[in-house]
Amino acid sequence: MTKNIKVASAQLSPIFLNKEKTVQKACEAILEAGENGANLIVFPEAFISGYPDWVWLIPNSKGTDLNELYLKLVENAVSVPDSSTSKLCKAAKKANINVVIGMSEKNSETSSASLFNSLLFIDDKGNILGKHRKLIPTGGERLIWSQGAGSTLCSYNTSAGKIAGLICWENFMPLARNAIYEFGTQILASPTWDKSPNWIQSMQNIAREGGLFVISACMSLKMDDIPDEYEFKKLYPEGREWINVGNSSIIGPNGQLLAGPLEAEEGILYADIDLKQIIKAKRMFDVVGHYSRPDVFTFNVKNNIE
Repeated sequence: MTKNIKVASAQLSPIFLNKEKTVQKACEAILEAGENGANLIVFPEAFISGYPDWVWLIPNSKGTDLNELYLKLVENAVSVPDSSTSKLCKAAKKANINVVIGMSEKNSETSSASLFNSLLFIDDKGNILGKHRKLIPTGGERLIWSQGAGSTLCSYNTSAGKIAGLICWENFMPLARNAIYEFGTQILASPTWDKSPNWIQSMQNIAREGGLFVISACMSLKMDDIPDEYEFKKLYPEGREWINVGNSSIIGPNGQLLAGPLEAEEGILYADIDLKQIIKAKRMFDVVGHYSRPDVFTFNVKNNIE
């Protein structure tokens, strides 16, 4: 068990609906975090190439507008693997850092016309470890993203520890969390669009419940980050500056904030962590260990690859 590790949460703004420039910005952040000694960096939900916030603004009856935005989103989505993932892998290898990054991912195994809300996992040697597709998009997101399969719900052994990921409100699913705990996860990447105080409280509870470290990475996004060509900008309240203030954080297995929340600015949060703190946290409560009751409860993940 590695003793001391530095982890990072990247609260950054994408270059909205521009895959090439957003990937370039991600690579720069990966190199920066590596130079600062980080062993792991986590990017926000849908960082490549921006969260489709118009789903909360435009009614589904506006098909023409939604079609054009969806086309742009698909054109700037990622296939795994492709030239974008190759650039991310090269940056991870150069920086000697593990990477978890959120993206809109094409269903390249079939039509390449549907999207998943996905996390890509890359190790510090530049290898793609795998991807996780969000099991169920929330509310209006269901007009954009498809449902992921249980086969992408897993964890990965890395030089920074055993890492898994749940995306935004997927973290609220008790059985999804239990799966993460069953995998022996030490660090949970929780990219999100949720900036609320309630979200931070939930992350603290999950860290305590699972006895693990949680890295919450939320995209910071200002009105000025969305090009004026996108008409949905006019649907926000007049005078609004921030669409999302972020509030990213890093939390220890005792539920204590180690870094953040970072509000209304771009930046990379860092925290030094000791994985041995996990064992100390589990002395009194180990949800899948001495506090579990396999004689009372049964649990399994269908179509899981591990």
